[in-house]
Amino acid sequence: MKHRAVFQIKPFKLFLGLILFAALAFSFGRIIWNAKFKDAGKFTNLPVYGRVPEFTLTERSSSEARLSDLKGKVWIADFIFTHCAGVCPLMSGRMKNLQEKLGHFPDIRFVSFSVDPERDTPEVLNRYAGRYQADPVKWLFLTGDKDTIRRLSEQHFHLGVGEIPVEERENLDQSVQHSSKFVLVDGGGKIRGYYDSESESALEKLVHDAESLLGASTF
Repeated sequence: MKHRAVFQIKPFKLFLGLILFAALAFSFGRIIWNAKFKDAGKFTNLPVYGRVPEFTLTERSSSEARLSDLKGKVWIADFIFTHCAGVCPLMSGRMKNLQEKLGHFPDIRFVSFSVDPERDTPEVLNRYAGRYQADPVKWLFLTGDKDTIRRLSEQHFHLGVGEIPVEERENLDQSVQHSSKFVLVDGGGKIRGYYDSESESALEKLVHDAESLLGASTF
């Protein structure tokens, strides 16, 4: 009586095959993941309002900070000054909340530009940052050349800023007026959204849009 040949795979070869398959699957998945994460902004319907130009400013740690340092990072920007008696403390408090909600993402940053850099030295900014438990790696406070910061605010972020007339300063208890909006910037330095820092619904949308750029909604 003839017996049919039975195709058998030796356990060792089967084991090697499974390892090879797993390695290929991991490599392929990693390529897709990196591609999506790198270009996460392309998978959103957020508009582009402009691009932040290269700059060199001074961080509260006294180290230089450049736009290139933020390449590949999604960041939320605002313009404040430390002796502001108006909206700035509220803005920084809300930025702290954003840090708490988004800080677990490795590629998120928060950037606060001082619109009164002559008084906001790195030491002053460092003390101010401490009030809001600002992560020294993820939340940057920038000072430096006044004209550079004003130009960034007005010409590139499209946010107004200016000196308050001397005769009006006593009533307002501050010397500079500026926008209270938060700005969302993608990893390529493109501006993707403006958000009212005094609106809870706007801040919720900011969190959602930031997560979208970070790729959280695509994986």
